[in-house]
Amino acid sequence: MEFTVKQIAALLGGTVDGNDSLKINQLSKIEEGQEGSISFLANQKYEHFLYTTAASAVIVNKSFQPRQPVKATLIFVDNSYSAFTQLLEQVNGLRPVEKVGVEHPSYIAESTQVGDGIYRGAFSYIGEECRIGHNVKIYPQAYIGNKVTIGDHTVIHTGARILDNTVIGNHCVIKPNAVIGSEGFGFAPERDGTYRAIPQLGNVIIEDHVSIGANTTIDCATVGSTIIRQGVKLDNLIQVAHNVEIGKNTVMAAQSGIAGSAKLGENCVVGGQAGITGHIYLARGTKVGAQSGVMKKVKKEGISLSGSPAFDLQESLRSQVVYQRLPDVEKRIEELENKLKNQ
Repeated sequence: MEFTVKQIAALLGGTVDGNDSLKINQLSKIEEGQEGSISFLANQKYEHFLYTTAASAVIVNKSFQPRQPVKATLIFVDNSYSAFTQLLEQVNGLRPVEKVGVEHPSYIAESTQVGDGIYRGAFSYIGEECRIGHNVKIYPQAYIGNKVTIGDHTVIHTGARILDNTVIGNHCVIKPNAVIGSEGFGFAPERDGTYRAIPQLGNVIIEDHVSIGANTTIDCATVGSTIIRQGVKLDNLIQVAHNVEIGKNTVMAAQSGIAGSAKLGENCVVGGQAGITGHIYLARGTKVGAQSGVMKKVKKEGISLSGSPAFDLQESLRSQVVYQRLPDVEKRIEELENKLKNQ
């Protein structure tokens, strides 16, 4: 890959400040930029790297105003993060054409229907009565159970497990070792102190343009369906319990978890290691801070939560300030007590 800064700016709809004839042959982080590379600045806490980077060009927002001289050529765009993502997509599109065909040994049941352009890697398994769409990629050692439906242009990566009756839409990505449709955590307490397993008879439905991270688990419903709506992005190592519903375009960071029958509205954001208790609802646009524990339903749209138990972010920040002052408050109380004793 080699393009001029002028060509890249035209692709991104940006304007150039500097030498637009420079040749770019690689992408880089701004702090690791080298001659011939292009990077971007979106988060202002990385601004200091702009003044020292060796990158030939840097993509920045139109609103950005440098506070020091910049050696790199700048490309000004409406949204530098989105522009760099677009550039990554273009570079990815230049990679060799994805695999097609069937590697051996692999297994597919005779009752399963498969579309055109499929790729089945070695040691992959596809069970009975499945329906696999066009241009689906199933990488080595992936497992597809019985009566599974997979839409067009979906990718099932190495070691992923898609269990019986799961429905996956178009343009989805299931990353390595994810498990979709395993039995939910359902046990009924008995009088003698033991627990009786509750049969899990439902399934998982994943709509279009969903990304499921590596080692993430999504349990099937007890009855009905666990539902992941269109455009949801789940990071690695996430637990989604039975009968959960995650709303359209919600994103969740690694090691977060949702307990059974909880429902998240559209465009929610869940930080890493956050926990959401079962049978509650989070309104559209709710933002849950990292390591927060949400234990009550959220009715108001668009609020930010922090803490465990989680509550409004601004109130949480004020509470932290008070908490930090407690040693001083305690000291003052002791001083007052001593003065009263000496009177």
